[in-house]
Amino acid sequence: MMRVLHRHAAMPEPCILAIDNGTQSVRALLFDTRGELVAKAQVPLQAYYADHPGWAEHKAEDYWEAVCEACRRLWLIAPAARGRVAGVAVTTQRGTVVNVDAQGRPLRPAITWLDQRRTNLAQVPRVGPLWRAGFRLARVDGTLRYFQREAEINWIAAHEPEIWQRTHKFLLLSGYLNFQLCGRFVDSTGSQVGYVPFDYRRHRWAGARDWKWQALAIRPGMLPALAPPGTVIGAITPAAAAASGIPAGLPLVAAAADKACEVIGSGALAPHIGCLSYGTTATINTTSTKYVEVTRFIPPYPAALPGAWSTEVQILRGYWMVNWFKEQFGDRELAAATEHGLAPEALFDRLVETVPPGSMGLMLQPYWSPGIRVPGPEAKGAMIGFGDVHTRAHMYRAILEGLAYALREGRERIERRSGTRITELRVAGGGSQSNAAMQLTADIFGLTAVRAHVHEASGLGAAIAGAVGLGLHRDFATAVAAMTRPGRAFAPDAANRRLYDQLYRRVYLKMYGRLRPLYEDIAAITGYPPRP
Repeated sequence: MMRVLHRHAAMPEPCILAIDNGTQSVRALLFDTRGELVAKAQVPLQAYYADHPGWAEHKAEDYWEAVCEACRRLWLIAPAARGRVAGVAVTTQRGTVVNVDAQGRPLRPAITWLDQRRTNLAQVPRVGPLWRAGFRLARVDGTLRYFQREAEINWIAAHEPEIWQRTHKFLLLSGYLNFQLCGRFVDSTGSQVGYVPFDYRRHRWAGARDWKWQALAIRPGMLPALAPPGTVIGAITPAAAAASGIPAGLPLVAAAADKACEVIGSGALAPHIGCLSYGTTATINTTSTKYVEVTRFIPPYPAALPGAWSTEVQILRGYWMVNWFKEQFGDRELAAATEHGLAPEALFDRLVETVPPGSMGLMLQPYWSPGIRVPGPEAKGAMIGFGDVHTRAHMYRAILEGLAYALREGRERIERRSGTRITELRVAGGGSQSNAAMQLTADIFGLTAVRAHVHEASGLGAAIAGAVGLGLHRDFATAVAAMTRPGRAFAPDAANRRLYDQLYRRVYLKMYGRLRPLYEDIAAITGYPPRP
């Protein structure tokens, strides 16, 4: 299946090719210097596969082939555009890792960010006594253990030592695609989101004495070079040109991870602007030039703006839950959409609109995946308040409301830690295309929710970095001002706002604390999730 968009037969100005490798698809996107989406080709990705429960792997070569296929399709539908492309920028899903040999060939399947395998603590490197004592004194030794258990580096080193010995470079997906395009092992500082020895305060690999080198079974030479967003990091090789149709020699510019790109692609360049991302992982972000740990001892991720940070709170299974509902309970709407040639989202919006705000007391806590500290590793999802009036429509609305409640709680945590009030909302990601989701978001936050002017906000963010690196705009502030603008705005309804505020304060904020002991008992009794 291939979706394409073609708006202009001729382009009077240079364009930037943004490659956006998400969880469910790869998009090749052409943007002009005003931020208009000129042409688009999209290739769906096969779902990850799992040889064991909790695993989530994907052939790295298939990611690259999907990039090439998307680009080849793009030139077919916009042949005149190919000669106007000034450069290329890559943004990808976060936390997906690839082991490669000296020639850049993958040695094993990529471990995706959805993977849940853990390494037994008896098999991880031993951190020195001084660092261990420091973590204990700070009462975050559990965070250290979590980092070591979750790190793919430690799992591969412990369980696949022959693969680890042959590993020349350990790359995030962004670094792997950059190598395929330009032949250099180089990645953006803005893409370093994962269990790697990265110094989040200084945006560089950790110093020689940093505890991460003791906690992870990796050597400095196994990591790529780093460059800030908006930096030219190489040129498209003849081999990449032959495979993708991208003209050889074009500059490749460092961008950032998809969420970071989505933030600037939505125009959220100041700390008072919150960017909600309604994607597979739902997040709320602000861009800050000040280092702020929203959760103590959990560093903020690098922003797509060089030298800045994203103060992020995430709901790991965010709008994945919406897709889960559609797959499990939405067969009627999906069938009707196919029969009548309609977009399924329009029918699901109608489903939401049949239910009053508050879902007649049905409340969702969206912790379908555990967290590190808030929520903790024992967390589970919950839906409470069922009665005989409730239908699948109430469940669907409760999912959307629960995600908005969780992100509102994230907003308040960001405000407390940063000292800056969030007074504006931008919303991006697939879920932002739902008018019902946008309206209830405005009602729950009590703020006008503004949709990004283009659906492909993460690709636009990459194109903004590309435009800066190519000199098409003089800096990020200028590029964001020129290439983003508000889309449709949804103002909060006063009555709905009052109802949601009571449900949020009197019910939602109390759910996790009261259910947490029960989650711990469930895990102890059932053995799920398993403890390493």
